[in-house]
Amino acid sequence: MKESGADCTLKETIHIYHTNDLHSHFEKWPRIREFLLKRKAYHKERGEACFVFDIGDHIDRSHPYTDATRGKGNVLMLNEIGYDAVTIGNNEGITLSPSELSALYEEAKFPVILNNLFTGKGNYPGWTVPEGYLTTRSGIRIGLIAATADFSTSYERLGWKVTGPRFALEAAAPQVSGQSDILVCLSHMGSSEDDRLAEHTGGKIDVILGGHTHHLYPDGREVGGTLIAAAGKWGQYIGEVTLTFDHSEGRVVEATAKVHDTETLPIPDDDTSYDRQLRKKAAELLSATVFQTPYELRGGWAGPTALSDLFADALLSHTGADCAMFNSGIFLGGLPEGTVSGMDLHRLLPHPINPCVITLTGTEVEEAYELSLDAEWPDIRLKGLGFRGEVVGAMIHHKMGRGSDGRLHVAGNPVEPDRQYRLATLDLFTYGFFFPAFKKAKKEYFMPEFIRDVLAGYAIRKFGAPSS
Repeated sequence: MKESGADCTLKETIHIYHTNDLHSHFEKWPRIREFLLKRKAYHKERGEACFVFDIGDHIDRSHPYTDATRGKGNVLMLNEIGYDAVTIGNNEGITLSPSELSALYEEAKFPVILNNLFTGKGNYPGWTVPEGYLTTRSGIRIGLIAATADFSTSYERLGWKVTGPRFALEAAAPQVSGQSDILVCLSHMGSSEDDRLAEHTGGKIDVILGGHTHHLYPDGREVGGTLIAAAGKWGQYIGEVTLTFDHSEGRVVEATAKVHDTETLPIPDDDTSYDRQLRKKAAELLSATVFQTPYELRGGWAGPTALSDLFADALLSHTGADCAMFNSGIFLGGLPEGTVSGMDLHRLLPHPINPCVITLTGTEVEEAYELSLDAEWPDIRLKGLGFRGEVVGAMIHHKMGRGSDGRLHVAGNPVEPDRQYRLATLDLFTYGFFFPAFKKAKKEYFMPEFIRDVLAGYAIRKFGAPSS
């Protein structure tokens, strides 16, 4: 871009630290905090440029503190360290209501860089900027571009518009590069898309800091003249990129990456108490009574229970579907007779899972029902897809099952092969991993409510609101 005002024979080192996909795993946050604060102080003392970025999915509402504060507690943690910029992941983008997301960064002391998310009217949200610029003391200008993964159906359901992240970044890179000495991309779009971005931009991007697919590059990767760095997931690693900028050439002449294993970092005084204190604070924030149940609601993974029956009724009431199917492993315990608080509900159903209705033919309903009877399902250990439990558990069927005539019945009537039925289920089953027909079928997602919200709403109507 321009020649820096510093001595043109000077080579300068710039340090970048990055985190991604913490998912509110705060167990190692005290170590991350102390490490980054000490590194920032060290570089400042040496007169070296140092920047810290987060690449999204810092929040995860499966943690009660994040849920209770709607992510604002996470933002305060980033402020405490002094992050220079962040972008959002899908957990920020689609697990909060539009008003909650718009308010998330109200107290942020850093910009939110995001190039591919828009309001329903096609404008950039007021809490974002499409690009950012940071300047070192010597005058080196660092341009920032960023994008988040394309969960278009979910974003549209919430009233946002999201465009293809790679294409947005490819369009932004030449312009921002032209106004910068160094171009850094904060990418929450996944490893394969990062590779394609590097290939298609021909070295215009100096560094891509990646996330979303939880990939780990201990030494970084070089693709098409761009360094790609990524630090795994859950705060297990902190990434570090070191750039050598040659003022005489006006460009980066060397770029290296490494990661720091947080398991090996010095242990702060609050290392073991930090997460415990956050959970204690969450219990206080979520202590209000949501409803009162006149009888105990026991959970269980082996089959239907009073709790699964109540949830099934709630699911059908909320969605208006013909029948329901879900796994018993979503219930992490039960509910006692009497008062049920917000914290009780969160302990029971911590998952960031939304209800969904899938429209299927009778033949497809029959196929799905048969697949759901697999004897191996109850013991399958499941990670990801929003599920925060241990095992899948038995499949629960509501308003569907074999009649005395041996035929499958839905809502009391034999299934007709060509008739269309609306099946209420959980969004985690819509990706085709368990039921292939679900992937291409017509789907209606109910957002932003989680399944615990659906249960709570129905229980309030059934048992009555708590007395003031």
